[in-house]
Amino acid sequence: MTISGTNASDFDAVRECFERNFSERGEVGAAVAVLYKGEPVVDLWGGVADPESGQPWRRDTVASIASTTKAMVAISVLHLADRGELDLDRPVADHWPAFAAEDKAGITLRMVLTHRSGVVSLAHQPVTYQGLLDGTPVFDAIATARPQWTPDTAHGYHGVTFGHLLSAVIEQVTGQRAGAYFANAIAGPLGLDCFIGLPAAELPRLAKLVLPADAESVQLGSQVPGLLPLYEALGAPDSLTYQALYGSMQIGWEEATDPKFALAEAPSTDGTASAAGLAKLFAATIGEVDGIRLFGPALAAEAGRVQSSGTDQVLRIRTDWGLGFMVPGGPFVPHRLPAGSFGHGGATGSFAFADPAGGIAFAYTPNRGSELLEGNDLRVNDLVDAVYRSLRA
Repeated sequence: MTISGTNASDFDAVRECFERNFSERGEVGAAVAVLYKGEPVVDLWGGVADPESGQPWRRDTVASIASTTKAMVAISVLHLADRGELDLDRPVADHWPAFAAEDKAGITLRMVLTHRSGVVSLAHQPVTYQGLLDGTPVFDAIATARPQWTPDTAHGYHGVTFGHLLSAVIEQVTGQRAGAYFANAIAGPLGLDCFIGLPAAELPRLAKLVLPADAESVQLGSQVPGLLPLYEALGAPDSLTYQALYGSMQIGWEEATDPKFALAEAPSTDGTASAAGLAKLFAATIGEVDGIRLFGPALAAEAGRVQSSGTDQVLRIRTDWGLGFMVPGGPFVPHRLPAGSFGHGGATGSFAFADPAGGIAFAYTPNRGSELLEGNDLRVNDLVDAVYRSLRA
């Protein structure tokens, strides 16, 4: 296996770990990137982007990042808040009056960002594959959804609703949905290969998504015993877990692996990115990159401060959330991440985070899906550990 790219000599441990992902963990194609204090120190890639054709992975290959897309939407919202265009403690309905229906008038943007709004299920009007391809907004379904608990009294993963709900607010404020706002205000100025809705012209760069090596274990939850309550609930169609995830978005692996799916704007689940672009995005949340900082230190601190913790009403296990991001403490975050860090992972095995105190921004973008619902398997955990071992060396 040939690994391409460069790394600072202090970060040789990251290269070695990346090589082991291929030699020992069945990696197919992937890239990893790290910035330290705004400067690239790791930019590596290897394997194949398409196992059928043998097309090699290149530096500008983009991969499906699943729920890591939520981080791009959260960054967009915090970018608007930093500019004074959004107040996170104002009700969503102040910007989007239709959202007030079904006892949602008091729900604030902060409640959505911290997964506390209760608006988690679209089972009454699920997202469909064809609907996304047709560009049909999901906004009507969200406006008519009922909270599954009294808002701000508990938390639960907004797996499907998160990105669509925030996209509706972004559109009300800017006239652009999340994909266009992110492209024009963030990705464009920073020169990022990151997309919420891949332009058709970029489709040749897209890596082909590959099913996890052990798909059965995904269903049985046998990989991590502590996740058993989650996987048991996923198997019960009447559970909130099922309704909020599978029942709210009727899209299976076959459809998700169709390259056309990447063209749709699904801001909770279907972004695409290169590792270099995603790491640079996170670096710009904690410091200046190319003269651009996306939001100030106060919002970066809020992003990494634990704002929801404990048993997740949707996932049935402990989760920890900051302001729009996964934060250290829950099972979907690499164990080595220090307090104050914030990031997001996805079922495709992707993960990205920023560590404000350490000055680290990291991204991993593979094309082999994870055996775990929201990623954070050994591929990511060991790479993150290697990053911090490199810093201590």
